[in-house]
Amino acid sequence: MTALLFLMCAQGPIQFEGRGQLARLGELSSAEHWGSFPVGERVARTAIALIGTPYVGWTLERDEAKEFCFVTLDGLDCVTLFESSLAYARALGRSGAPTAEDMVRQVEFTRYRGGKVDGYLSRLHYTGEWMVDNVAKGTVAWVKTLKSQPYQKQLNFMSTKSEVYRQLKANPNLLPELKRLEAAQSARTLSWIPKSYVAGIEKELKTGDIIGIATSQEGMDCSHTGLIVKRGDRALFLHASSTKKRVTFDVPISEYLARSEKNLGILVVRPL
Repeated sequence: MTALLFLMCAQGPIQFEGRGQLARLGELSSAEHWGSFPVGERVARTAIALIGTPYVGWTLERDEAKEFCFVTLDGLDCVTLFESSLAYARALGRSGAPTAEDMVRQVEFTRYRGGKVDGYLSRLHYTGEWMVDNVAKGTVAWVKTLKSQPYQKQLNFMSTKSEVYRQLKANPNLLPELKRLEAAQSARTLSWIPKSYVAGIEKELKTGDIIGIATSQEGMDCSHTGLIVKRGDRALFLHASSTKKRVTFDVPISEYLARSEKNLGILVVRPL
């Protein structure tokens, strides 16, 4: 059984899992001097080092009554991959090889609205909302190109599918506030690049850019997330794949989008 490291923060208990992975990242980042690279390069190198890590969904659904800041490097989904890679890159830029405490503090800052754990609904559940909140916090910036267009989507997936979410099923009293948060995010206009333009703007993307896949699925803004790694002018998509069941390199992002009619385009933010 994997040991959990229990820490404390101002909001209560927090947990970290994956000390072996963290030690390996520390050895790599020290040997290859990751700290000397721009933050986007640090993000990408972290994610590349995590290639092969098993895909594991729902790792954050730890407790029906209490929201904990839980971080694991032993099993990742598409969100926790970019979230953990960004956390390692940001912590590495401040204090050498990050500790478990550094990782948890960084993840808490990016995962929760305003950077603080305050119940299940303080977690930034929708990709667009994560991007908006983290732009405001200064961890990322919007990437806009000449082909960028306004993007607005009616969000209600979580509130209409509440039985899928452990915490919402156990705490139906959260639904009114969730609907208010969904409505507030639905009213925001974001920036996106439609699928037909993505091949033409791949050269403008940079290594470490965080990608949200805009979807036609009702009630949801993005169906998947990942990172860009540049190879010349091509922008390869690195993600935690639920199909391949692991973190993996994939085809260029334009080719990835072409695999499904439900993939409409991309939202892009760049680590700062």
